[in-house]
Parts: sequence; structure tokens; C-alpha cells
Amino acid sequence: MRKISTLILLFVLLFCSCQKEKPDLYTLGIFWFTDAPTLNDVRRGVQAALEDNGLFDKANIRLDLRNAKGSIPEAQKIAKELVEDEVDMIIVFSTPCLQAVLHATRTIPIVFSSVANPFLAGAGKSENDHLSNVTGISSRGPIKESLLFIKEVLPDVKIIGTLWTPSELNSGYYLELAREGAEELNLEIKAVSIASASEILLSAQVLINEKIDAIYQISDNTINASFEIIGRVAEENAIPLFGGFPPHTLNGACAAMGWDFYAMGYKAGQIALQVKNGSNPKDIPIQYMKEIKLHLNLEAARKQGIVFEDDIIERADEIVNQDKNKVFDIE
Repeated sequence: MRKISTLILLFVLLFCSCQKEKPDLYTLGIFWFTDAPTLNDVRRGVQAALEDNGLFDKANIRLDLRNAKGSIPEAQKIAKELVEDEVDMIIVFSTPCLQAVLHATRTIPIVFSSVANPFLAGAGKSENDHLSNVTGISSRGPIKESLLFIKEVLPDVKIIGTLWTPSELNSGYYLELAREGAEELNLEIKAVSIASASEILLSAQVLINEKIDAIYQISDNTINASFEIIGRVAEENAIPLFGGFPPHTLNGACAAMGWDFYAMGYKAGQIALQVKNGSNPKDIPIQYMKEIKLHLNLEAARKQGIVFEDDIIERADEIVNQDKNKVFDIE
């Protein structure tokens, strides 16, 4: 009887030992600041890049997905937790998330995307001179090109309004770029600040009262998540509204120029693959998007008193109407 008990004990110990030797899945901590359309597109792009290369959550990798829900303290908490969990890599979308994770670790590889100016966030000094554990894709938008487009559509435009969030480093950076571009083009930028999403409606109405000729809404995490509010104000006041990135046309902008954020996420996913396969982040230059997309919303344009010339319509990459389920691709 003792021999049988001993054999059973040995079998149990051997089984447990084998279980312990089973390797853990390579873990990527992925987190973003808020449910803005751009950040959701970036996340889908990253996951598509991983899956296209045979990496699937819970099969041969593990994805720890986190949403900071628009809270900087929550972003800091998530960054700390991912470091404590000793994830193998951290992928972040948005400036507040990059700032949080840079404060949390200098050793775990970090790949970022949808960050307007990674250098202001502390990632380094230049594309090739950056922290040894950090690399990614900058989302710095085509601000001057957008202002030139507004002048093309509205030749008599003089004063352009925008909202911004002072607590967001990226928002202040975009406002600075907009003012620099406006000065070169003999335009004036009037900006109204907000502290939270709850102030967007009132601040948009204040902006209208500034006697602006049009709104050019710079990209901003807080505002992006509630852009439809600005769209309603623009429609009610027949004020032309131009977006800071293409998906704004799905929520009331008559036109928007910028990047394909899904493609941006896919590029970040490809960089993450390089790092997973052994590349050192310090040897991967920080990259930029290059192909500017033009999206139009003809129904929103009509309500805002805008009629696009045929050549502008022909240049559009996508035309949407107010029905968000309908998108027209332009070949």
C-alpha cells in the first residue's frame, strides 16, 4: 500500500513539475487614453498586424488591453500595473499614456502610436536619438495643409476658431502649430479652452460668438471622443466645420485632412513585431505618417453653407454622408 501511495505522490509531483515548466505566453500590455475613434482605429490596426503575422491573443501571445477612460491618474495607474505585472512589451496610444509609461519604466520595450510630439512627451530628442526602450509612430497632423485647404474652400476666410484642452500636451502643441500656420497665411486663430468634455457644448457656443468664419477643430483626445457635439453646434449656426483628422467627417465636419489611423496602428504593430523578434527599440527610428487623406461629408457641408467644387470632390479619398453607416470610397 505504501508503494502505491509513493508512486501516486511521485506522479503528482512530476505532473506539477511539467506544468511549471510550461512557458508563459509573451504578453503585450496595450492601453489607450479614451474611446476616441482614432484610438480605436489604431488599436484595431495593431491587432490586425499581429494576427496577419500569426500572433493571436490567448493562443501564442497574451494581450492585456486597458482603457484609461480619459483619466490621467488612471493612465498612470495602468502604466504602473503593467510594469508590476512584468509584461514583455507595452504599446500605447496617445500622449498621456506615453507620458505615464515613460515615468513607469526605462527597461520594458515601449511602442507608441497616435502621439503628436513624442519628444515633448519625453521619448527623446529626435527620430534617431531617443530613449533606448522606446520607438513608434508620430501622428503629427498636416496642420498647415489643412489651413490651406480651408482657404481654398473659403477664399475670404479671416478668423478660424478651435477648442483645446490645456491639460493635454498634444492639444497645446497642435494649437501652437495652428497659430504658426495661420500667421503664415494671414489668418487669425481664436481658441477657447475646456477642462473636460462636459464643457464642450458651452465652449463651442462661446466660440461661435467670437464672430469666426469657420471652425478648424485641432485633434484633442477629450474633444475627439465627443466631436459630434461640435458638429451639432456648427449645423445649428451654419458655421463651416473642418476636422483635424478624417473620422471627424463621420460626426459633423464638412471636410477633414489627415492620416488613416488604422494604417498608423498597423505600422505600429509591425514595429512591435520587430521588437518581439529581437530588434532593439533604440535601433528603430521614430517614424511619421506621410500619405494625407481627404474626407468630405457633403450633407454636413450643405447644412453649413458649403458647396465643394468638382475638383475638390474628385480629390477626396472618401465621401460620407450624415448616415454614419454609408461611406463612399473614391478610387
